[in-house]
Amino acid sequence: MEAARIVQLPTGGRHGPAVTVEGDRLVVEHLTLVDPALAAFVAERDAADRPLLVERALRIGLTALQDAGVTLDLDVVRREFEGLMARTTAANDKAAAALDALLRQNFADGEGRLPRTLEHFLGDRGQLRGFVNDLFDEGKRDSAIGRIRSLLGTYFDGDASRLAQLLDPTRLGSPLHQFRTEVSDGFAKVHERLAAIEAAAAARATERSRSAAKGADFEQQVEAVLADLARGSGDLLDRTADEPGDMMRSRKGDFLLTMDARHTRGADLRIVVECKDRPMSGRAMREELEAAKRNRAACVALVCFSTAHAPAGIAPFDVRAGDVYCVLDPESPDRAVLEAAVRLARLLALTTLREQESDIDPTAIAGALAAIRNQLDAIRALKVQLTSIGSASLAVNAGLDKLREGVLARVLEAEEQLQAGRPAAERVSAGDGAT
Repeated sequence: MEAARIVQLPTGGRHGPAVTVEGDRLVVEHLTLVDPALAAFVAERDAADRPLLVERALRIGLTALQDAGVTLDLDVVRREFEGLMARTTAANDKAAAALDALLRQNFADGEGRLPRTLEHFLGDRGQLRGFVNDLFDEGKRDSAIGRIRSLLGTYFDGDASRLAQLLDPTRLGSPLHQFRTEVSDGFAKVHERLAAIEAAAAARATERSRSAAKGADFEQQVEAVLADLARGSGDLLDRTADEPGDMMRSRKGDFLLTMDARHTRGADLRIVVECKDRPMSGRAMREELEAAKRNRAACVALVCFSTAHAPAGIAPFDVRAGDVYCVLDPESPDRAVLEAAVRLARLLALTTLREQESDIDPTAIAGALAAIRNQLDAIRALKVQLTSIGSASLAVNAGLDKLREGVLARVLEAEEQLQAGRPAAERVSAGDGAT
């Protein structure tokens, strides 16, 4: 095959090849290519397609030449880059070796500068250990411990120390001596004041015991308990000590307890209450109670004595001549005693209803009253035991609660005796009965 060749026309002639670049356009004029194979290839095409085919061939050829130039440039860059990487690797290896040597020289175990320096200052035989030993050596007087011991001994050791002298209240020069004197004088004044207060209180108590004021205080204590009991049972409590009654100019009867009509089948049952904080003979007491019942139109009387003036044989309470006697300690009033006495008075008031006289069992009621008295005697004995034996307080309190429950149970037995004598229809209409 004949090789292709380009016939170059004279450059200076009119018909010579001319290649010009105008912006993005490439113009080729008067170019002749001698190549039989390519000429035959172009000859096979139509005349209209031949310009486009030649244009494509020129474009493809120039593009191939351009890519070949770029490939050559990439090869040069690759060779340069590989050389640079080799030099960089060598430099890095050299720097790493130098750094490793430097680190070993300064930080290696045993032989490094830093371990040797730390051992010199902080080791078992280092300068810091020696300094600390010298500073806290108890055997040296000039060490810190020795100086502190001497200083503390001067101020705190023995009776001759400064602190002992300052805190000794018997030493004239100590600050506490004046304080001791002031405290002693203050206690003396307080003692004199207390003695004066006790003497005045004793005088007032003596005068009060001779006047009606003491009785008024006792009446207030009884009134507080009676008010609670009346609220719980539905009864009506009136203070009548300052009000005249049915008898002319008579104020006998300190309180009047009117029972709830639901428990009395509509009857008007009243209980007159007397409070006595002064001694009285039995006959005078009976006469006063009879007068109080007439003055207040009551069917039963309840007298409450203070422990200091109670007649013998009635503590904690008793029933005498149809009336109830009870004893209440003004210093520590026992609600259970007064509650039992009030409930007994209410039972006795219910027995005065004529419709029930034939149905009441006096023996059963008397037995219930005796059992109540025994329970309250046991309560009083336990109270004495409670005040004298502090370690048994819990057991005694439990015993008191149990005995109080027994007292209320006995009262309920007596009430049941009264309830047993009433017709069934009346018991239903009255509810649970007296409470």
